[in-house]
Amino acid sequence: MEYIYSAMLLHSAGKDITEKNVKKVLTAAGVDVDDARIKALTASLDGVDIEEAIKNAAAAPVAAAPAASGEASSEDKKEEKKDEEEEEEDEVSEEEAAEGLGALFG
Repeated sequence: MEYIYSAMLLHSAGKDITEKNVKKVLTAAGVDVDDARIKALTASLDGVDIEEAIKNAAAAPVAAAPAASGEASSEDKKEEKKDEEEEEEDEVSEEEAAEGLGALFG
């Protein structure tokens, strides 16, 4: 997690997320640095709009809350079930992606 935190810290500070900068942050925090993990992190973040990713991650739980709190009609329940099935299909690919990213961070 330290590797991701270092990237978030650099982003928050307005600095470029480069191998050199990530290594500096980790070294300053007293982390034993693995150059291969740094390289994998920076490569996986290349071209990613971090602000957009944060916004989407923060909005997902909020969007689900109103649907769970109210009483739904039968038509709403059908639509909700269809949405859940589509989400399950998406989750499989997200889980697969997470497994790949998990290898980066130990």
